[in-house]
Amino acid sequence: VQLQASGGGLVQAGGSLRLSCKASGIITSVFNGNVLTWHRQAPGKQREFVASTINRGDPNYSDSVKGRFTVSRDNARKTVYLQMNNLTPEDTATYTCFLSHHEGRGTQVTVSS
Repeated sequence: VQLQASGGGLVQAGGSLRLSCKASGIITSVFNGNVLTWHRQAPGKQREFVASTINRGDPNYSDSVKGRFTVSRDNARKTVYLQMNNLTPEDTATYTCFLSHHEGRGTQVTVSS
């Protein structure tokens, strides 16, 4: 399984970004049956959970992003998204997607004040 994240970049505080993470090397039915999560790690800090989505279930969010971030999935495209609105400098981190225990390569998000 390979997970390719994209969509990171530099944005001003209050701005928005949409991250994508596309899975390959996995059949759709297996993709559909797995939980997809986003984690992030800021410099000098531990990795932290951001959001998760499971098919036919409610998404989960960390308290720090609830109300600002939205996780979604497109099973046909085997892709998970993270819409991030009202970004703050505290959201600056490398964002990584997971399909179950499979870890993708991260994408950098930098929010300037």
